[in-house]
Amino acid sequence: MAVIGHAIRRIRVLGTTAHPSASWVVQAIRNLVMDLDDAGCRARFLLRDRNGKFPAFMDEILAEVGIETVLTGIRMPRTIAIMERWVQSCRRELLDRCLVWNERHLRHVLREYERFYNQHRAHQALDQAAPLRPARTRSPIPGASST
Repeated sequence: MAVIGHAIRRIRVLGTTAHPSASWVVQAIRNLVMDLDDAGCRARFLLRDRNGKFPAFMDEILAEVGIETVLTGIRMPRTIAIMERWVQSCRRELLDRCLVWNERHLRHVLREYERFYNQHRAHQALDQAAPLRPARTRSPIPGASST
């Protein structure tokens, strides 16, 4: 389970499990709310699909801290396209190239990929910067006139 900041493209992997349940999802959301509060971040919306693993209690927890839950339309993957793109990148750049031995190893490689994605991976939407690294200042083109 992971969440991504729409504007800043920062990813947070909330956890992994072979058998996700409603109580596991609620605990992951509680941990996210505490992490956001500790970091001083403010989220206004959480876009999510209509998976049955997301209980109504999860929406109540988010509403208590001022985060509105927005459900995607049925069969509309473009609504959460940024997250879908991250899933594709994670599969292509990590999981297709790595043999995962067990859940502990999966958590380790996902933590490393999260760190790489947030601190080093260039993003077109961020002017080739990483989410936790400022964009480079553009230098003038050598030989170009300023007229």
